[in-house]
Amino acid sequence: MAVVPVGLIQMSCTSDKQANTQKAMELTRQAAAQGAKIVCLQELYASLYFCDTEDYEHFALADAIPGEVTDAWGKLAAELNVVIIASLFEKRAQGLYHNTTAVLDADGTYLGKYRKMHIPDDPSYYEKFYFTPGDLGYRVFKTAYATIGILICWDQWYPEAARITSLMGAEMLFYPTAIGWATSQDEATNREQFNAWQTIQRSHAIANGVHVISVNRVGFEQDGAMKFWGGSFVCNPMGNILFQASHEEETAAVVSVDTNLTDSYRTHWPFLRDRRIDSYAPITKRYIDEG
Repeated sequence: MAVVPVGLIQMSCTSDKQANTQKAMELTRQAAAQGAKIVCLQELYASLYFCDTEDYEHFALADAIPGEVTDAWGKLAAELNVVIIASLFEKRAQGLYHNTTAVLDADGTYLGKYRKMHIPDDPSYYEKFYFTPGDLGYRVFKTAYATIGILICWDQWYPEAARITSLMGAEMLFYPTAIGWATSQDEATNREQFNAWQTIQRSHAIANGVHVISVNRVGFEQDGAMKFWGGSFVCNPMGNILFQASHEEETAAVVSVDTNLTDSYRTHWPFLRDRRIDSYAPITKRYIDEG
């Protein structure tokens, strides 16, 4: 398909894993009823964002991938004839965990997974306590409707990740996300942070000539100390915002993405043509010290 209706599931979560999953599935059904062919869930949809504390009990939230959870999403994908992008807490082995996204094709087939490569460690985002960095590399998935690239939250700040995934043939980039404002912050800081978050992702769309779909959670968590800012959005290959969700409300939005536009934008703005790959070796260094 050239024009692909894409569903964005932006929702609030509770401590009830089963209830969160049921809500996510119901919102997926709503998106499919509106015509969505690819549906993306937010980061770690099945629970509260537990990385705000370092608590060993939270490891019990993890699931095997593939496993029972992906089987359930696969059945729903086949029933609705949609591709589903499900962000999960993966238990790979005893004592080994990842922040992982599974992809179920429109016939229910499990196509594989992407493990988050960039793992943050900031106040209220203590992900290094829980997640081992991804070791599968960057990946694309050839689904029934499009070849898609998936990166996860903190990955969205790194142009290298978007570039590599695009060079692998992704026709659109998806970013399941969990990011919010501390409720102690002032409005100017909130606005600055949201604008930076959106701008960096719009820049990935422009630099690579692809649509970007970013799906964030919404609502208050951490006993009201954190407000996840929602604002899920879709932008075209020139960074133009086609849709932006509320900062407050849950939604199952559907936006049409025309993958044919990539060729047109890349032809008129030939960034890939003019790349000087012979000059990029220094990018593999941590930092370039003078002298």
